[in-house]
Amino acid sequence: MDGGTSGNDSSVTTFVLLGLTETPVLQPIVFIIFLLAYLATVGGNFSILAAILIEPKLHTPMYFFLGNLSLLDVACISVTVPAMLKHLISNDRNISYRACLSQLFFFHLLAGADCFLLTVMAYDRYLAICQPLTYSTRMSQRIQQALTAMSCVFSFTNALTQTVAVSTLKFCGPNVINHFYCDLPQLFQLSCSSTQLNEQLLFVAAVFMGVAPLILITVSYAHVAAAVLRIRSAEGRKKAFSTCSSHLTVVGIFYGTGVFSYMRLGSGDSSDKDKGIGILNTVISPMLNPLIYSLRNPDVQGALRRVFMGKQTCM
Repeated sequence: MDGGTSGNDSSVTTFVLLGLTETPVLQPIVFIIFLLAYLATVGGNFSILAAILIEPKLHTPMYFFLGNLSLLDVACISVTVPAMLKHLISNDRNISYRACLSQLFFFHLLAGADCFLLTVMAYDRYLAICQPLTYSTRMSQRIQQALTAMSCVFSFTNALTQTVAVSTLKFCGPNVINHFYCDLPQLFQLSCSSTQLNEQLLFVAAVFMGVAPLILITVSYAHVAAAVLRIRSAEGRKKAFSTCSSHLTVVGIFYGTGVFSYMRLGSGDSSDKDKGIGILNTVISPMLNPLIYSLRNPDVQGALRRVFMGKQTCM
């Protein structure tokens, strides 16, 4: 589009996000659905956070990390969905070049922190089940804070690297993004300069922030499974596995959608499948996490009841 280029150097200054639908009659329906999904995600995750804060039984490393995960989920959905709702209600799908890069940066910052935090939670389960005698010292409050801070630092470094690398690309032709938020694969397709370095950086990031954490999670749970199977009591085995099942479910959803999304690099033009994967990554996964973690956890369920009834346990 001509309106998205400057007259001097023909560089794109504005992108156009096509969003989820271009059919006018469907836009109000999409708006209502995603507004409700956003409110449910924010409400569910803040309810989990409130439950963790008021319930003494939940003042443990596992729930400290879960509280941080809830904050990340709220922030992650807030990067993409409010902007999409604004575009739907105003019928203005333009997004400035700087706003696009900002959205890209914060999305990768929060998604990367999610990757590392899920790995830390798997390590926590490994220590709790396989090294119970040294668990309190090896997962002290200072270590919890250090692991969380490291997750943020690693993620920030990657997000900054990817964003700076994208900012060096030239966009001088099409400026229409067939998606509802700015992400690397779609921007690569619009670039009129070589994206080889960018794709190499993304590959390195995928190995460091995707493959390596997934291997660590797998190794942790292999040790956990071996330890649980040595428990003679069936009730004991069931209880031990129940503390891990929620986390494993979240890991499966998060990594399954993320890996499929970036494996599509170089597969051709972006399609509705990319939008579907984007919805799973940015909307469905953050919305389901509170439900997954509270569904089979009586301590969380009890704390949530106290949150909604306005009753607190005595400290």
